[in-house]
Amino acid sequence: MRSPGWLDGREESLARRAALLPLEPLGWLWSAGARLHQAVYARGLRARGRLPYPVVSVGSLAAGGAGKTPVAAWLASALARGGWPAALASRGYGRRGRTGPLVVSDGRRVRARVACAGDEPLLLAARAPGVPVLVDRDRARLGWRAVSAFGARVLVLDDGFQHHRLHRDVDIVLIDGVLGFGSRRCLPRGPLREPLSALGRAHAVGVVDGPLPEADAALLDRLAPDALRFEARRRPLRLRPLGGGVGEAPESLLGVQVGMLCALARPASLRRSLLDLGARVTAERCFRDHHVYRRRDLRGLAREAPLWVTTEKDAVKLQRHWAGEAEVRVLSLELEVEAPERLLGWLAARLG
Repeated sequence: MRSPGWLDGREESLARRAALLPLEPLGWLWSAGARLHQAVYARGLRARGRLPYPVVSVGSLAAGGAGKTPVAAWLASALARGGWPAALASRGYGRRGRTGPLVVSDGRRVRARVACAGDEPLLLAARAPGVPVLVDRDRARLGWRAVSAFGARVLVLDDGFQHHRLHRDVDIVLIDGVLGFGSRRCLPRGPLREPLSALGRAHAVGVVDGPLPEADAALLDRLAPDALRFEARRRPLRLRPLGGGVGEAPESLLGVQVGMLCALARPASLRRSLLDLGARVTAERCFRDHHVYRRRDLRGLAREAPLWVTTEKDAVKLQRHWAGEAEVRVLSLELEVEAPERLLGWLAARLG
């Protein structure tokens, strides 16, 4: 149900390396395919779409969560406040009805359901009020729609580092400070979607929930010496009932026995947040990333733990009555960017 454990591993025993040896050739093939895909566009063998205004991509090398969605929402909101009419673009992974651009939010209200939009676009809409959110596999087509419908003058791509079909003016790469570069191998042997040399394309690199391990920091210095560096941290903000109501401080979980309910690429991130708050995680129901919940997924929760905690990303796909007698609360996080004026000043200079 959850992602393979070796994707999060950093230090590997000889026994684990031997067990995963059959995956090594597949990792080499993945790496070669990623290099070829990027080279086809870089050398002009396939044309890249280009918009008449700047495009900022927020992405990562590793599969799964590295804080891309909250950072993209934060950047788009900051740009809008600074006088840059921004729009957010997402692929909408796992959504239904993939015909043409879909307006998830016009900046004032949400106009699409999670089944049609996907979970991350709805999270973008919640985290970036006032900023239109659109979904389409073709980001160039989506960008033109953002111009005509909302007068956008900058497009922020959520998870766009591997989307070579559209020219980007700024590539921001995020790294999970706890996972780092993991085993430094490509999928399916390791967590990377591209070889580490791809860091050379990054204009800025952000470490989320760091600091980065020393060995990875040294590697980053070598591979992306000219990229701007910044740090950000996801902090628990409040704990609210799934069905709505008054929230409470996350510190209320201190010493409380809880279950963990999520469909994330990295369930360990939620577990880490709960343990840091002093909760006792005694039960887990973890599903694959972007899992579409059904009533049966929550059956019998009360028998395993009286209180369950889930994420904002999961909450948009859950209905309160599915949990029966169990209490389910949603842990909201806020993003704190260190020295935000430095990052935004650098970005404005590049866009300007």
